[in-house]
Amino acid sequence: MNDPYDNCMAACDACAHAYDACTAAYLAERDAQALADCIALDIECAQLCRFASGAMARRSVLTPSVCALCAQACDLCAAECQRHAHDHCRRCALACEACAAMCRAVA
Repeated sequence: MNDPYDNCMAACDACAHAYDACTAAYLAERDAQALADCIALDIECAQLCRFASGAMARRSVLTPSVCALCAQACDLCAAECQRHAHDHCRRCALACEACAAMCRAVA
């Protein structure tokens, strides 16, 4: 039987990697300053995803609250990424949506 957090931890980890890839791609853009808000949101969301994954691994009593916050952050980031036409943004938005759904399920 799978641990109830396994799928959520995997989604959080995948989402954090998608944020990292999106951030790196944005920083390589000619006008990264114009994307500063999106870059900052990517960084914050990646940190929240990693923290949520760690909270689940530790079986923290704060896991439901952390996962609820992570879902909220992923929703914001998905909406932001959907505003951009880049392929890395599309992949990031999909990872955000999956992570948000998984986090809501365990919150």
